[in-house]
Amino acid sequence: MTRQLSHYVNRDLSWIEFNRRVLQEAQDLDNPLLERAKFLSIVSSNLDEFMSVRVAGIQDQIRAGYTKMDFTGYTPAGLWKRLIKRTTQMVYDQYKTYREVFRSLGREGIIITTVEELNASQSNAVSQYFQEIVFPVLTPMAVDQSRPFPLVHTKELYLAVLLQQDKMDKEDEPLFAIVQVPSILPRFVPIPGRTNSKKMEFVLLEDLIENHITTLFNGYTPYAVHPFRLTRNADLTLNEDGAEDLLEEIEKELRRRRWGIPVRLEVARGMHPMALEILKEELEIEDNLIEIDGPLDLSFLMKFVHSLPGHDNLRYSRLEPVYPYEFDETDDMFEVIRQRDVLMYHPYESFDAVTDFIEQAADDPDVLAIKMTLYRVSGQSVLVQSLSKAAESGKQVTVVVELKARFDEERNIAWARQLEKSGCHVVYGLVGLKTHAKILLVVRREQGTLRRYVHVGTGNYNDSTATLYTDIGLFTSHPIIGSDASALFNEVTGYSSPYEWKAFGVAPTDLKEKLFRLIEREIANAVQGKGARIIAKMNSLSNQEMIDKLYEASQAGVRIELIVRGVCCLRPGVAGRSENIRVISIVDRFLEHARVMYFYNGGEEEVYLSSADWMTRNLTRRIELMSPVFDVSLRKTLINMLQLNLDDNVKARELRANGTYVHVENDMMPFRSQFEARSIPQWKNYV
Repeated sequence: MTRQLSHYVNRDLSWIEFNRRVLQEAQDLDNPLLERAKFLSIVSSNLDEFMSVRVAGIQDQIRAGYTKMDFTGYTPAGLWKRLIKRTTQMVYDQYKTYREVFRSLGREGIIITTVEELNASQSNAVSQYFQEIVFPVLTPMAVDQSRPFPLVHTKELYLAVLLQQDKMDKEDEPLFAIVQVPSILPRFVPIPGRTNSKKMEFVLLEDLIENHITTLFNGYTPYAVHPFRLTRNADLTLNEDGAEDLLEEIEKELRRRRWGIPVRLEVARGMHPMALEILKEELEIEDNLIEIDGPLDLSFLMKFVHSLPGHDNLRYSRLEPVYPYEFDETDDMFEVIRQRDVLMYHPYESFDAVTDFIEQAADDPDVLAIKMTLYRVSGQSVLVQSLSKAAESGKQVTVVVELKARFDEERNIAWARQLEKSGCHVVYGLVGLKTHAKILLVVRREQGTLRRYVHVGTGNYNDSTATLYTDIGLFTSHPIIGSDASALFNEVTGYSSPYEWKAFGVAPTDLKEKLFRLIEREIANAVQGKGARIIAKMNSLSNQEMIDKLYEASQAGVRIELIVRGVCCLRPGVAGRSENIRVISIVDRFLEHARVMYFYNGGEEEVYLSSADWMTRNLTRRIELMSPVFDVSLRKTLINMLQLNLDDNVKARELRANGTYVHVENDMMPFRSQFEARSIPQWKNYV
């Protein structure tokens, strides 16, 4: 029986379509070879997170006996089956692509080989590396009556080993042990070059260990050695209401994460049946088992590619972010921002302007206070050092650190402690809510009065991801935005009555309602026969109420164009419901991360920057921020940027009503929005 098409695309199935678009970039012959290898790595990292959070959550629902359908028409059990089938097919396609990419890299002299294929001198060299570097950190872990099955850490690589004692009869039950492949060492081991050869050859660490496995088990004969890898449930379960110290509660949960329920087991194809049965029984996993025809965990390819010297012909051409010209010839950024708002588009424009602004604020004796939110911060953050310096100089520095930023919890705890030691007021947000807003407020004394300087953005204050993600940042000294910024920090850090926002939309209090009002205004204009248009760019769209409101707008005649990189639960192009809605996704060199909303408003165009995607968690369970752009010229700039995306016919895919994506095809000249945006200030002037 044919399944009736729901009004909505399932969120998790939509995510799989997104990761398939990433895989398509690895398959795209027009992309440089080493960049294709990096996309293979991203596919693996994405799938790890999907399994450890989304699939793990569905598994919990099944275990709890939950059978209710979600709003897209799926029960947990029905969705589980479909997800496992699609992810298994994706992994098969991924490894087929891996073999194709490395055959091509082999022709370029970049080879991952096996120890058996090395000549004598090369074999001696890697054996020496094993004895001096690898062997000392290996720990064989036997499993028998006196030694129970050891803890298998999530997303770590292991070798399962079946052994026979030299004096054992062949009929005796074999012994079992595991060996962890040390993640502290590089996964790929360079091999000395062959005579008169320019090739760069590598062996994988697990292959090197397997080849020398007998050195770990004197008196025993290993007769089956196979890699395996376990993914555990990694979602934190916090009792925030009962926690006396949120930081300590999160540290406890991070320790518990090591024992999370197994979600997925990856094994090498051809694993010995007895070894496989032991793993399945001990790890208590049956139905999410994936056999891999190739190296487990291709996420190592990211480091592999970055470690290779030269080969510029196999990479994207280098992008040098330009320093925003508005600040290029001044030592006083405050003076510039007093005179005009400044918009920045990363990674084409340098994030250094943000760190320079904070550094200037830290050094300026007229700055009285600095307040900001930190969600994900890089490992070597100049920004944190500047905040610490400001606090040590006597300034009031308040930092809202989000400890629950998934998989960055430990790093954020470390930053929080460093900031506290330097005298900053560190706040961990409100109970039950993640602080996802991106905002910086500097209060400065000027001519007997106080002036507020604000930076709002769509991305994290992270100088590393600012070179990899497309994001928008806005500097302004507009008094209305400054007033709202102060009120926002007062609500987060102290007791404050509900505030009537003059410019901002803030989740979870009124952001959704403000968006509804903006959409309803377009609906009213369309009903009156006026022009009505919405453009919204975001990472994900999955909130049912938002989708229904967009369907309502489409039915009223509003022209809606959505640029949604990842999950999209809305079905466009359905007659009578969404025929006026177009959805595209752009997956390219940089991760599209900006959230920008445009409303035609009868010709009085309005544009907003936001930290929030249109997902239930963003609109109801997080502190999020949407800020208007008041400057007319900057609004035009952002409209130009959106138009760049809408005109893309190289890396844009269009969502069909059946939930699949197809490359945009038209009669226009090839237009790749990320490449066109490299030409600063072309993106500011594009028509």
